[in-house]
Amino acid sequence: MLSKRIIPCLDVRDGKLTKGIKFKGNIDIGDPVEAAREYYEQGADEIVFYDITASSDKRDIMIDVVRRVAETIFIPFSVGGGIRNLEDMRRVILAGAEKVSVNSAAVDEPKIITQGANAFGSQCIVLGMDVKKVDVSAKIPSGYEIVIEGGRKYTGIDALWWAKEAEKLGAGEICLNSIDADGMQTGYELNLTKMISKNVRIPVIASGGAGKPEHLAQVLTEGKADAALIASMVHYRTYTITEIKQYLNKKLIKTRMLW
Repeated sequence: MLSKRIIPCLDVRDGKLTKGIKFKGNIDIGDPVEAAREYYEQGADEIVFYDITASSDKRDIMIDVVRRVAETIFIPFSVGGGIRNLEDMRRVILAGAEKVSVNSAAVDEPKIITQGANAFGSQCIVLGMDVKKVDVSAKIPSGYEIVIEGGRKYTGIDALWWAKEAEKLGAGEICLNSIDADGMQTGYELNLTKMISKNVRIPVIASGGAGKPEHLAQVLTEGKADAALIASMVHYRTYTITEIKQYLNKKLIKTRMLW
């Protein structure tokens, strides 16, 4: 049985670690490189960085932060936000990231997924999906719609269809974020996570809503997720990654332990 991964998510704005609720009201809470080091030392399996305003501001990617992180931690990390083409992917990987996450750019130009997979391997290409629950319709039969540009632009694209399509195009992993649950700390969107996980063959990282270790246990079992993204519960020092993993292991959910 493969170990489940616990992955802190660091949202970055203007070079600072930031956190909001449902993609709004962000406040700066620290230095992303220092946070990455702390989570690495606590036993994080991977780390995800999102430059949350790069796409909406049409701004370049945070290469300086990527380089500093690569010098500091020795676990895989992925970078998203502001990646618009193959050259952006190359720059991020050469700066030290193992994976790149494409979200808005993949919706605008789906071929970027295939181009990235062909150039660097599918394992390097993560599809970021920001999803909002909507009324079921002929256009959105799953009841979940893809939203891009940091939650600002509704696309009319059905989330389940897009997950399957991205897998066909060559994505090696999906990071599935529920906008409704984001920052609420009341639990992951289990129905959404289970629906996507059951319908694709690539790993699914659940994102949005973690507030206590029980939430991770739920999404990794009931939600069928391969990994769980966490933010508020560690950023605000409510729990350490060590404590979360100890809880999961007691529940017989296998994770990689440092000791």
